[in-house]
Amino acid sequence: MMATPHADVPHTPAHMQAAPPPAAGSRQVHPLWVRIGHWLNALAAIVMMLSGWRIYDASPVFHGFVIPPNLTLGGWLGGALQWHFAAMWLLVFNGIVYLGLNLASGRLIRKFMPLSPRAILRDFVAALTGKLSHADLSHYNAVQKFAYLFVIADLIVLVLSGLAIWKSVQFPLLRELMGGYDNARIVHFCAMSLMAAFIVVHLAMVALVPRSLLAMLRGR
Repeated sequence: MMATPHADVPHTPAHMQAAPPPAAGSRQVHPLWVRIGHWLNALAAIVMMLSGWRIYDASPVFHGFVIPPNLTLGGWLGGALQWHFAAMWLLVFNGIVYLGLNLASGRLIRKFMPLSPRAILRDFVAALTGKLSHADLSHYNAVQKFAYLFVIADLIVLVLSGLAIWKSVQFPLLRELMGGYDNARIVHFCAMSLMAAFIVVHLAMVALVPRSLLAMLRGR
């Protein structure tokens, strides 16, 4: 008896065949709301920093140390204050929405946990030796997790210390938690300096991994 070719192989309809896995470049890394929130937060933070430097120069916290005027925004104290407060409201409202969506969607836990000092140290050493992989942009390494959580906390400190300076009489408890008005100014300046350092490091990392910028622009 002649065997029928492929008689023992079941036929799978075309519409039931498994689709090939999506290419790495076609997979969504950041949803639209994350990208919008990121860029609005970045805009607000940079405007606040540059205008804040102009406000600082009008009454330096550390005497003898001033910011070069060409690095500041506002042109004069009144103009800098207007830019500063406009950016502050953008940062506060957008930050609340951005953080709320991260919590409600579970993205904050999914993206940034678990995190441990050992993992941070391991990935930091790997980054210094050029052994840290950036193949999967949807996955944050421990150093990235720590840096992003740190800047979120730093922005919160910036807003609270700024509020203690701006509305010192209206929020006496907040002022005292900062150690008084003068200490609140120091806290505000130090938090701003840490944010500036984060921006510099962040831009350096983007320069090393340009695909991360594309992913934050187009989502993939």
